[in-house]
Amino acid sequence: MENYIQYVLDSSVFILKGSVLTLQLYFVTILFSIPLGIILALMKISKYRFLRIAIGFYTWVFRGTPLLLQLFFTYYGLAIFGINLPAFTAAALTFIINYSAYLTEIYRAGIESVDKGQYEASKALNMNYYQTMKRIILPQVVRRTIPPTCNEAITLVKDTALVVVIGMGDLLRSAKELFARDFAITPFAIAAVVYLLMTTVIVYFFRKLEIKYSIYE
Repeated sequence: MENYIQYVLDSSVFILKGSVLTLQLYFVTILFSIPLGIILALMKISKYRFLRIAIGFYTWVFRGTPLLLQLFFTYYGLAIFGINLPAFTAAALTFIINYSAYLTEIYRAGIESVDKGQYEASKALNMNYYQTMKRIILPQVVRRTIPPTCNEAITLVKDTALVVVIGMGDLLRSAKELFARDFAITPFAIAAVVYLLMTTVIVYFFRKLEIKYSIYE
């Protein structure tokens, strides 16, 4: 029993070392994809037809093709054209572009869900477009899009496991290495617990955010 406990502790330490890369990729993706998604959503509802078509094409492509395929293309496909990206850079770029496409549609729907009368009221108060978005529209959009954004944030935790296909040592790969060495299911159980803890923290964070912005409903 004592030996098994020691094995669990040693395995946990090894797997947690792998989770460092998972967390790095996760936070880089979140840091860039959320603001990019908001910007692209505003572009998609702009009065310029070219922008609407361009962003529509972008979301169509990256929401309609598998993330794994996009990862292969960024890491292996671009190398054919002489563009050799480090594994982490390729993964981060792919995840940011992919998740920004999903968030663009989420935020676009959120913006369009705001009653048109609020735009008219802001004009009556002599607010410009920037002031209207910052003070009236976007705070409501944040509140309304918290649940779907939370879902995307949880999915991202699990999707980071895909980086194993380009040789990156993430959380799941660490568990696989232990399984291959010891042929024991324990490493996968530990990995599952780590993933659950990460998603629990994310849900808690978004729940607090939802309560904070409930004032706008």
